[in-house]
Amino acid sequence: MSRRTVVQKRPIQPDPVHNSRVVTMMVSRLMKSGKKSIAYGIIYDAFKMIEERTGTDPLELFERAVKNATPLVEVKARRVGGATYQVPMEVRSERGTALALRWLSQFARQRSGRTMAGKLANELMDAANETGSAIRKREETHRMAEANKAFAHYRY
Repeated sequence: MSRRTVVQKRPIQPDPVHNSRVVTMMVSRLMKSGKKSIAYGIIYDAFKMIEERTGTDPLELFERAVKNATPLVEVKARRVGGATYQVPMEVRSERGTALALRWLSQFARQRSGRTMAGKLANELMDAANETGSAIRKREETHRMAEANKAFAHYRY
């Protein structure tokens, strides 16, 4: 890996229905084996279910769920003089969103249910209401950072 050049970030195209970049990022997280149209179908079916159950705008609920699941701090392993410390670091907004989407899709897959769209809809609704596995993961990450606050001076 070359350390000379910084890799240019590719612009993310918004999705065709809701014109949202975050939805496109979620589609990329859900996609398996390059089946993007199937991933879009799962997302839009989940949005339909959310709208039927809550009667609110599903995109608004989705963005609230992502915001609630986004961590503010995380721990990174830092090796100092033969010992490895868990150093708390602030999370950049892009990485925070990526982690939130990863956790939402991961815990939606682990849920019990019939269809992936149903499982994703339930996970998104739980995250929007500050419950669910993705929120628990964020809280766990924050607790780890709080517990290792003493090593904050090892930041690099």
